[in-house]
Amino acid sequence: MSERLTFAFSLTALIFYFPANMFPFMTLELYGNRQSATVWGGVVQLMDKGHWPIGLVVFLASIVIPLIKLAILFYLSLTAKNGKHTKLKTQLYLIVEVIGRWSMLDIFLLAVLVAVVKLGSWTNVEPEPGALMFALVVIFTMMASAYFKPEILWENHKEQEGG
Repeated sequence: MSERLTFAFSLTALIFYFPANMFPFMTLELYGNRQSATVWGGVVQLMDKGHWPIGLVVFLASIVIPLIKLAILFYLSLTAKNGKHTKLKTQLYLIVEVIGRWSMLDIFLLAVLVAVVKLGSWTNVEPEPGALMFALVVIFTMMASAYFKPEILWENHKEQEGG
């Protein structure tokens, strides 16, 4: 049962992943000039302006790591009960647990950015639909990993060995 819930939550997260990266993440208004940015557009802008470390963190945390985590969760949910490659699956599960701690990094970066940029009446920062979609990706991915019970990996491995 846990693998079905993991699969369903992972699929839901994947469905929200694409609009999260295609829709604007936020709109910044500075001195009357409004500019909206997607996650990818923000990464490109950061790197173009020489902020490679921040751009790399946003790229990894927003685009790469969620896809890796979802791919692992799909693999685990689809193959958990077959009893094969238990050691690999256990290592993959541990990877999901480790990178899961960084799931809210993007939302935290946005909150810090909003706090830093708030300059009274001169600026306005508004979250856009991409931010909501990304939050949903994070929530459903966290639920997918929380509902996965790694014990089924070992139970089925023992059954395969005959013990």
